[in-house]
Amino acid sequence: MQSIELCIVGAGPAGISAAIYAARANVGCLLLGGTPKFAADYEIDNYFGFPETISGRELRERGLAQALRFGAQRLDELAVGLHAGENGGFTIITPSRRIGSCTLILATGVARSRPNVPGLAAFEGKGVSWCVTCDGFFMRGKPVAVLGEGNYAANQALELLTYTPAVTLLLNGKTPSMDEAYRARLGEAGIAIRPEPVAGLEGEAGLSRAVLQGGTPLDIHGLFVAVGEASSGDFAQALGLERSGSFIAVDKEQATNVPGAFAAGDCTGGFLQISKAVGEGAVAARSAIAYVKKRCREAGGETAAQNP
Repeated sequence: MQSIELCIVGAGPAGISAAIYAARANVGCLLLGGTPKFAADYEIDNYFGFPETISGRELRERGLAQALRFGAQRLDELAVGLHAGENGGFTIITPSRRIGSCTLILATGVARSRPNVPGLAAFEGKGVSWCVTCDGFFMRGKPVAVLGEGNYAANQALELLTYTPAVTLLLNGKTPSMDEAYRARLGEAGIAIRPEPVAGLEGEAGLSRAVLQGGTPLDIHGLFVAVGEASSGDFAQALGLERSGSFIAVDKEQATNVPGAFAAGDCTGGFLQISKAVGEGAVAARSAIAYVKKRCREAGGETAAQNP
């Protein structure tokens, strides 16, 4: 397992800013994430220091080049799982590797939209969950399903095998987008993939079945939602982070309620602008740098990530 002092999850303005500050402070830093929404042909006119319009793509490329020049590492992959170690530290899972990190900055942007599944809200807390780490234990030995089409959903389905052998992946009418490696792992694990849209959820005291389009019933006691990419809300639940509505709650130092975990940018709410995200990324990096020096280096690695 790869080890790093600081892992920054999210490669947008907040994450890149944090990487610049951390790398300049000689902290081992990994910037993890794909291309964010702003890094397209959006025209930006209100960012400090650019009298002419600059595209989001160019602004991000310049920031990345700066972070790499100072020694930050870059991995163009999305996190599909994130766990806190029992003795401190964190484990981050991507499609290709596991990464152990002493400290963590979440800069994952805003949460994604909810899937349109009839009955979903009615069964939240009664079988519908957004967090395998949180609720998988309660489904020991029971038939369950994961709702999603990408690497994140595939990883969640595989993690559920820790608790039950009866796991189904529901694509809900979407085209599967997981890597071939994940498809192979799903097949080897015997996880069935159903392509039909989910027409509804049913049950009395709790969830007992999903009804697929065409009327086919699927007996399940748990449905874990993992649509698209893992969001800040997914990671917040997995780590036990306090939230304010749909946003991660942080203090003035960008610290969460979990030691060693910090957050910056749109995932913390407020004024959703690049300039704010960059500033918060710098503050989060300063806090993470101090944490690394005090808790990681002085402790001689005692807070290194543990396998979940």
